[in-house]
Amino acid sequence: MAVANTDGLLLRINFTLLRWLGYEAADLVGKRRTQDLFSVGARVFHQTHCVPLLQVQGSVGEVQIEMVHQDRRRIPVLMNVVRRKHNNTVLDEFAFFVANDRRSYERELLLARKGAENELTARLTAEHKLREMNEQLKLADRRKDEFLATLAHELRNPLAPMRNVLEIFKLHAGNESSRSWALSVLDRQLHQLTHLVDDLMDVSRITQGRMELRRQAVDLRTILGVASEDVRGMMEAAFHTFKVDLPDDALMVHVDPTRITQVIVNLLTNAAKYTPEGGQIVLRVKQEKAEAVVSVSDTGIGIPEESLATVFDMFSQLSPALERSQGGLGIGLALVRGLVQLHGGSVSVTSQGVGKGSEFIVRLPLTEAATQADSPKLSNTGAQPFRILVIDDNIDSAESMTMALELLGYEAQAAHDGHTGLQSVERLKPNVILLDIGLPDLNGYEVARRIRSLLLGKDVFLIAATGWGQEADKQLALDAGFDCHLTKPVDFHKLQELLVQHLGQGRR
Repeated sequence: MAVANTDGLLLRINFTLLRWLGYEAADLVGKRRTQDLFSVGARVFHQTHCVPLLQVQGSVGEVQIEMVHQDRRRIPVLMNVVRRKHNNTVLDEFAFFVANDRRSYERELLLARKGAENELTARLTAEHKLREMNEQLKLADRRKDEFLATLAHELRNPLAPMRNVLEIFKLHAGNESSRSWALSVLDRQLHQLTHLVDDLMDVSRITQGRMELRRQAVDLRTILGVASEDVRGMMEAAFHTFKVDLPDDALMVHVDPTRITQVIVNLLTNAAKYTPEGGQIVLRVKQEKAEAVVSVSDTGIGIPEESLATVFDMFSQLSPALERSQGGLGIGLALVRGLVQLHGGSVSVTSQGVGKGSEFIVRLPLTEAATQADSPKLSNTGAQPFRILVIDDNIDSAESMTMALELLGYEAQAAHDGHTGLQSVERLKPNVILLDIGLPDLNGYEVARRIRSLLLGKDVFLIAATGWGQEADKQLALDAGFDCHLTKPVDFHKLQELLVQHLGQGRR
């Protein structure tokens, strides 16, 4: 900044301008005119343009000129001049801004502005995503609440008749016919409870990436035949027309037969549930290039267009649980999608709308394998003198298990804690031990280790029978010395299969 009279004689000049030009104040103030510091061209411009403007309008704005440094270097600057009256004296006030710095400053301003705009855009985008996430969380929360209410309802459904049957037994044992009916009720409802828990556990395993597949080459027609027989009774009870269309040629796939059967049964069960009495359900399979395409179509309630994209989501249901008579946890289709994807396949759904039925399509890659592994067959054990020890702190569970084993022809006894179990091992010298993990004194892993440390415990067939069924739990059991792992409630068919396989080979 500088102040001069109307002839340009410098009266004041600040330190910054002095530094830019390389002078001391004593060199300029009262001695030099402002225009003396300009280049020749700038002096001409000042005389022909700036002076007239100052005389007419009293100011000059944003004029780019060149000033001359003491060492004769030229410095591009922007100049602003204002003519003011101070007391009775008219003075010109100059403001100079080095042009290079100005352009740099402007660039910084532009960059700052762009940064601010980007930050604003990012903030608006984040707020939009946050609103979307909040909506998704609200939806997930509503689905969770409905799922928990539905789960309680579905668990009470089989528990109620089971409790009623027990009360009937307490009041009156009844004749053979009533006992047979009561047992069938218990078996059916227990199967339903087990199915519910198994589905929940399977979904959890898939979500955590812990689902273990036991793949083998198998003719897909065999799986569809088994699945269709599993649901035929349900179809007949609802008076459905159930058609199964299978090709003449084998369709070999490399899959876990149990899991793919589970997929087809779930789809057929859904079709049966949501198709009114007298409807039609068709199961068919065909080959398309390198894929086997399984279709389950029905003439049921259909699916609204807006729900097609979410029917495979966890807890997704077409209507609130209280509005549906058929029930369901809303996890069946999520389980179907997870299992199919684990096999490298895909599942999709189409529907023309409400009341117009639906079609679920599963695609699985075909394999070139031409043979199918034989399924293990159960042999008749008869009343073989194998001794089995059951160690379980749940007295009802232990006693019912020993009773069932005795009916199968084995010698069975029970112990209800770890220390008693270890004493029983030395006394009974069992061939097989069914050992619970959660015991009141020693846990099952520690009991297993102690059994294996005994001379007679090295050859005993040790089975973990527990409610803990994650893959990590199975690995812990194997690490502790167990031969295998069964999840409660124990599948007697699988248990019998294990006994035949291992004890039938002469393992004592």
